[in-house]
Amino acid sequence: MLFFPVSRLSQPRFAHKSLKAGLLAMSLALTGAPLVLAPAPVQAQQVSAFMQSVAEAASSSKVLSEFYRANGYKPVFTDNSARAKARRQALLRAVNAAPAKGLAPYDTSLLVANLRAIKSDRDLGRAEVAMAQLFLDYARDIQTGQLVPSRIDSGLVRQVPYRDGLAVLTNFTKSNPQAYLRKLEPSSPEYARLLKEKANLEQVLGKGGWGQTVPGSKYEPGDSGNGVVILRNRLMAMGYLPRSAATTYDAKMQKAVQQFQMDHGLTADGVAGKATLDEVNVGPEKRLASILVALERERWINMPLGERHVWVNLTDFSAKIIDDGRVTFETRSVIGQNVGDRRSPEFSDEMEHLVINPTWNVPRSIAVKEYLPMMQKNPNAAGHLRLVDSRGRTVNRANVDFSQYTSRSFPFNLKQPPSNRNALGLVKFMFPNKYNIYLHDTPSKSLFGREVRAFSHGCIRLQQPFDFAYALLAKQTSDPEGFFQAKLKSGVESVVPLEKHVPVHLIYRTAVSKPKGGMEYRRDIYGRDAKIWAALQNKGVQLRSVGG
Repeated sequence: MLFFPVSRLSQPRFAHKSLKAGLLAMSLALTGAPLVLAPAPVQAQQVSAFMQSVAEAASSSKVLSEFYRANGYKPVFTDNSARAKARRQALLRAVNAAPAKGLAPYDTSLLVANLRAIKSDRDLGRAEVAMAQLFLDYARDIQTGQLVPSRIDSGLVRQVPYRDGLAVLTNFTKSNPQAYLRKLEPSSPEYARLLKEKANLEQVLGKGGWGQTVPGSKYEPGDSGNGVVILRNRLMAMGYLPRSAATTYDAKMQKAVQQFQMDHGLTADGVAGKATLDEVNVGPEKRLASILVALERERWINMPLGERHVWVNLTDFSAKIIDDGRVTFETRSVIGQNVGDRRSPEFSDEMEHLVINPTWNVPRSIAVKEYLPMMQKNPNAAGHLRLVDSRGRTVNRANVDFSQYTSRSFPFNLKQPPSNRNALGLVKFMFPNKYNIYLHDTPSKSLFGREVRAFSHGCIRLQQPFDFAYALLAKQTSDPEGFFQAKLKSGVESVVPLEKHVPVHLIYRTAVSKPKGGMEYRRDIYGRDAKIWAALQNKGVQLRSVGG
């Protein structure tokens, strides 16, 4: 959507040949046909009609009303100045390039029709405001996304860092338009690499994809036959295997399969079993959809992440500490089970402290949904938990008739004292939030050996919680391990504040770029990306192919 230039207010509108040329060029750029220009010039005394029209058109938007009131209802897009022309051209280029950035195309047909019908300064005022609204729409879409996360899935509780529209528009008018529009996009290396992979996959689609899907259910070193040849060809097409004429599952193919498995969160045994073949046979269309979803997610988190921050990718079952853009610590994690309200939510917060030898205060939902029914059948069930009344006193179970309580009327809290068998293990990492989510140790160490690790009630369990603690504490003590172990050996619950709070980002990415090239893909374990992709398609985002 773009509107044509108009005269300076002290001149007849179409007095200059250069202005007419600009109008024709702009019309051609929008529709391929020239605008029908009003034959009669508009005199200077009609300026107030333009101003009144701008005020009326902007009245439905608080941002636009404040902006034009502050600038005296002067045009910023539709006069004949070089600056206005630069703004129009920059916005036109940005809007036309929206699909290349993973955004839905902008429908300009109605606005173009209205442009061709302009015959007065009142029409011109409406065009000015429509142009400003187009800028605001594009700026928000490219900067912080086209979707509102919470409307897609209940687990998407992320607070998107929306910018103040008035400031964005005001700053645009004071800046180099093209440079300003570029800076609206996320500046993260991940965003740039995702755009590069998007373009690559569009070329793959244009050339027909990665070839025939691989039949069968398992191939391993030493195998031969048609299925192995098809697997070889597909691995070559995806860039995992150099050109080869081998017809057997040789060492090179085994190495290629292992790399593929590592890039897709699979056990890297070099055997192409069912899980591996399922991922090998995923087409470029689905991978491109994952990229488009990842671009939208990257816009949702378009903000400073923190020089040091904790990055938990739920789909990757991992937790990392990032220092100045570099991973300095990484461990496996267990996330919420893919059932009801146990799915781990996505949000950002700040880690404030850790608790060594923690007490487990059983969440109310777990207490009444899981433990109360057990105790109604057997009052001594879950004997590792203390029954505590509203005044903090431990209650003797022998004096309680659990059958008289419901999930609503149950008056007690359940607590598990610090111990090696505590459900939280020996340390928890707190970023207080209303979702009661945190990172913690666990006595259930065997679960970290699983390929898919979704077993918790929603919190994030860490495989190496002590080392995680040492890495965090290293910023504030010269002997983090000694400090931690002294607190641990005391057996007493200890709260250790972090002198500098650390941002924590719980994210969900099924497509993640590798800094040195290539991509990693993960399964959409909660089905959230499928919902986001459906919503993006409803907005008009499409898969594109290039070439062919």
